[in-house]
Amino acid sequence: MIITLREVAKASGVHPSTASRALNDRTRNLVNDEVAARIIAEAERLGYRPDTAAAALRSGRSRLVGALVPGMANPVFTPILAGAVAALAREQFALIVADPGRNGDAAFDMVQELAARRVEGLMLATALGLPDPCIELARARNIPYVLINRGLPGLASVVPDNAMGIGLVLNHLRGLGHRRIGYVSGFAHLIADTVRSECFELHMHAAGLDADLVEQAHSFDRAGGQAATRALLARAPEMTALVCGNDLIAAGAYDAAREMGISVPDRLSITGFNDLPLMDLMAPPLTTVRVDFHRMGERAAEILLAELDQRSEPGAPRAMEAMLAELVVRGSTAPAPPAIAFVPSMAAGLAQPSVAS
Repeated sequence: MIITLREVAKASGVHPSTASRALNDRTRNLVNDEVAARIIAEAERLGYRPDTAAAALRSGRSRLVGALVPGMANPVFTPILAGAVAALAREQFALIVADPGRNGDAAFDMVQELAARRVEGLMLATALGLPDPCIELARARNIPYVLINRGLPGLASVVPDNAMGIGLVLNHLRGLGHRRIGYVSGFAHLIADTVRSECFELHMHAAGLDADLVEQAHSFDRAGGQAATRALLARAPEMTALVCGNDLIAAGAYDAAREMGISVPDRLSITGFNDLPLMDLMAPPLTTVRVDFHRMGERAAEILLAELDQRSEPGAPRAMEAMLAELVVRGSTAPAPPAIAFVPSMAAGLAQPSVAS
């Protein structure tokens, strides 16, 4: 049985308009405190739930925000969306999530569908660069938007502090005595990985070290990390440390090292990026860069809500906010091993180490 506002008002002995004001956080101050408390108590006793569809028709506002994420299975997006939901709920907004994968046409269609559902704002984790059809559509429909996890210059974005994270990792590895340090990157067209790759090169050159040990993974996952690490170790068997573009790539690096008989961290130190769940349970536990993805989603929602509430100046420059990174040191990194001479093994087709005297 659906309880209506009129029934709550009748049970409280007030006019429906008074009940409506009392049950709305934004207008409750217009009702006497004692009367408002009585109306709220009656609403709870009767099990009243607001008719959001009717409220949207009356106010012209849906109180819905759409989010576009390229892969719900990606563990990065779970805390981002949880943070966004928490921030939106505080302002009585709900989140609709759509997953187009890596299909640009599907992403555009989904934004059209979200616009048809009258979402008041968009959170986009799909942008690769400009022009972007989804961003263009949002602008054409006058729907405010914010980018999450992927940022573009001049657009409201909330991203990890990629430069800070790579700097923390390389300072840690250099402090352990590593000099031949490699990097397995993700997709070249992703802004985040482009920044991480550039920062790797800058930090290495600033320290007077070669930055030539770079291999691009064919996919941003464990299989891609395994293949890229295998290729990099075959090319540079003297490498003693490996920086990975994310934790899943690092897991693949573990697989490649195990396959090639290389001990982690005694022979090869490995680091990741993101600190996904269970990284502390790997063998050995992974040293990685922690990003507060829950706060990232929360902050993105706050930026969007401020614009919807017109607390941000129209036409003001859109800023890219970087979430602080934190290095979490675990068992996958250790002091650089003694100088190693490598002798090719015809049988294995891989370089086999022997400690130099």
